[in-house]
Amino acid sequence: MKILGIGSNYVTDLKDIEEKKKGKKFIFSKPETALAVNCDVEYPSKITNELIYEVELVVKIGKEGKNISKKEANSYISEIAVGIDYTATDILKNARETKHPWEFAKGFDGAAPISSFKPVTDYDLGDINFDLKINGEEKQKSNTAYMINDFADIIAFISEYMTLQPGDLIFTGTPALGKGEIFKGDHLQCSINGELLLDFKMI
Repeated sequence: MKILGIGSNYVTDLKDIEEKKKGKKFIFSKPETALAVNCDVEYPSKITNELIYEVELVVKIGKEGKNISKKEANSYISEIAVGIDYTATDILKNARETKHPWEFAKGFDGAAPISSFKPVTDYDLGDINFDLKINGEEKQKSNTAYMINDFADIIAFISEYMTLQPGDLIFTGTPALGKGEIFKGDHLQCSINGELLLDFKMI
């Protein structure tokens, strides 16, 4: 199973999407051991002092595909969840300075908490609301209408480079505003279209 993600994929103003689409897509990966499904997550204090959260919709691939057309790409999605893309930014800064890979900054154990999945047929892919509350306070929210590269764009692009297989997961980007630092003891709640799907604590 592959876990992939796209960076910088949301805007605050719909008018900005056309211009932003001209930019290069940035894809990263996480190992399967980064997953934490519907459970509390241990703060990785042995490796980082600066952990950043980003709420994202996560799509699961339902069938194998390579060089998938944008027209057909959404048919490869079987289910959708909501998750958190954690980044150890102190490790990331060091990796950038030394021109080393990012794997340890993005791929440590617990770096990808996700909810259970729901059928893709439950959603209108172009109009999905999602949000994150921390300790009861709303921190991030957006709608898929504000994506620079929509689900089909992402799937078609990735499939040019690698074969997508059933069970592969793609983190599809975080809202343009609101990401920030998480701390031990924080309580995170993530919802899709107002339905609470992911509810956990940093312990």
